[in-house]
Amino acid sequence: MSTFFRQVQAQHIAIAKKCSLQIAILIEKEQRVVTHALKISVISSAFLIAIGRADRTVCIKDNLLERFSLMKSADSRIIRIDWNGKLVLCAERWYPMGFPENRMRRLRSSEAMRRLVRQSNLSVDNFVYPLFAHIGEGFKESIESMDGCFRLSPDLIAAEAAEVASLGIPAVLLFGLPETKDESGSGAWAENGAVQESIKRIKDAVPDLLVITDVCLCAYTTTGHCGVIKDGRIDNDATCELLAKTALSHAQAGADIIAPSDMMDGRIHYIRQCLEENGFNDKAIMSYAAKYASAFYGPFREAVDSSPQFGDRRSYQMDPANSDQAMQEIALDIEEGADIIMVKPALCFLDIIRRASERFDCPIAAYFVSGEYMMIKAAAKAGLLDADDAMMEALTSLKRAGSDIIITYAAKTAAKILNA
Repeated sequence: MSTFFRQVQAQHIAIAKKCSLQIAILIEKEQRVVTHALKISVISSAFLIAIGRADRTVCIKDNLLERFSLMKSADSRIIRIDWNGKLVLCAERWYPMGFPENRMRRLRSSEAMRRLVRQSNLSVDNFVYPLFAHIGEGFKESIESMDGCFRLSPDLIAAEAAEVASLGIPAVLLFGLPETKDESGSGAWAENGAVQESIKRIKDAVPDLLVITDVCLCAYTTTGHCGVIKDGRIDNDATCELLAKTALSHAQAGADIIAPSDMMDGRIHYIRQCLEENGFNDKAIMSYAAKYASAFYGPFREAVDSSPQFGDRRSYQMDPANSDQAMQEIALDIEEGADIIMVKPALCFLDIIRRASERFDCPIAAYFVSGEYMMIKAAAKAGLLDADDAMMEALTSLKRAGSDIIITYAAKTAAKILNA
């Protein structure tokens, strides 16, 4: 048995033959301190240790424990462990007490008590409200696939934005619907396009409200794809040039944050370079960095008429089965100049949000997409649950997972609940 376990056994075997020692660990790596959990299960003389390291858990059995070195602190509660001389773990021993000394319900006894000890708190400051911009004046059309959502002309979008701001919501996200479509999606960068005009109107009406603009070509192309088609395939680099052109038109109109959602390789580099070259070095980029090929986009695609006319988007959007690839995508986008990264969809990808929040030192956005929103709405219509309660629970889960920003069609409803 290793020196480490001999010391642990000597200190704790008297507690019981079967007990657990739970330790909170601070891991310092790449100038970031992350809290993880270490649990040592002591079952007679058999030991198993599980150590949280960055974004994965490594299990080490006792025949490998010689790789640890234990250093005692003057404070007997503190353990310092070196892992191969590289990773330093600082752990504080905690001895949990069982029932009846420890009654977990004590801290759930009243609403005030629950509020006092609540770990994850939703705030109106976390929300971004999506809006759909349509060419014209005085135009308002209900989106049948999305309860409470509308296609609005720029003048009415400005009025809607004023209401959003009055609720304390700090930002809106604009999507555009063009008058006509073509193969290259030229309406995306039109100077008088629905998004460009809406930005100007919003900034005139509520200048302090942040305007985020979605940058993609799918709603503007005749193919419904997010890029230019050449020889039956998406031309990645040619698409990136058009995305940069679109982003520039949004910046010139007054957008605060550019949000490319296309999932082309290198598009953050193209956009950042274009913005810098044209004097917009202060414009932030929120990258749809981990955007998955999901079935939950259905209602949105009806809203902006952006369904692919052939094939699907699996050659550029991510495979839902992959998580390591999401970390690569996020790292690349940050390196290319993204200021905020996004995970989309949200509810089925809480693990990705958690991994990203632990690994990267930048704001993490989660997009609670149309299908997730409408699942709750549909269930509520069927009398299966309470819409407001279910929506707030879902949004809280995104906060708990580690998101700093939540993009949701329920932002106004949630804001009213939080402000009440």
